[in-house]
Amino acid sequence: MSQIAFITGATSGFGAACARRFAAHGWRLIVCGRRQDRLEALRAELAATVPVHAVALDVRDEAAVNAAVAALPADFAEVDLLVNNAGLALGLEPAHRCPMDDWQRMVDTNIKGLLYCTRAILPGMVVRDRGHIVNIGSVAGNYPYPGGNVYGATKAFVRQFSLNLRADLLGTRVRVTNIEPGMAETEFSLVRFKGESDQSAKVYAGTQPLQAEDIADAVYWAATRPAHVNINTLEVMPVCQAFAPFAISRAG
Repeated sequence: MSQIAFITGATSGFGAACARRFAAHGWRLIVCGRRQDRLEALRAELAATVPVHAVALDVRDEAAVNAAVAALPADFAEVDLLVNNAGLALGLEPAHRCPMDDWQRMVDTNIKGLLYCTRAILPGMVVRDRGHIVNIGSVAGNYPYPGGNVYGATKAFVRQFSLNLRADLLGTRVRVTNIEPGMAETEFSLVRFKGESDQSAKVYAGTQPLQAEDIADAVYWAATRPAHVNINTLEVMPVCQAFAPFAISRAG
């Protein structure tokens, strides 16, 4: 029987691209997202190729996550791969001007949502002594930039949590990978700027950023290495992006 991938945030961007990539290679899919209409459209698109179980799910809701995993149909219950993709950035204001609601939403989604999904699915992987968790981090978790405050901090958490999972899982055949994308042209900036399309477009002006399919390719590659190989961390940037220089204020 084909392997099963559980993908959060599957209604756009990296998540949708991952669903399409894994479907193209015959994986059965559990696709999760908050937008019911997009979720159903994705299910309809992919169900012609592979079995698909769609779950309308907000990963910030721990009880809903646990219920969704507990209610998986028998032929989808033994998850081989969890792609913790659901996440977002909000705003680029400096820390002293950021709305607390934005900070809380990033923490609730990028950290707590990832934890809820991991804790719901990981025990079964350990019992079966097989499985793989792929977390979608960010280069923002490694390199600070103005306005990245809490978003970058949540992705630094993802990086460290991924490494700590590997430490805890030593002696099992469960793998953990943290994929860290750089600039990528998805709905990321549109969400960050709360629907301001002009402001979002400026982020990518004059660049050739990563596409969602580039990250799906990285996730698929990591997930299909031989069983004895674990890709710990994979940092991916477009050629047009590099590390920021040190900043110096010369205001006197």
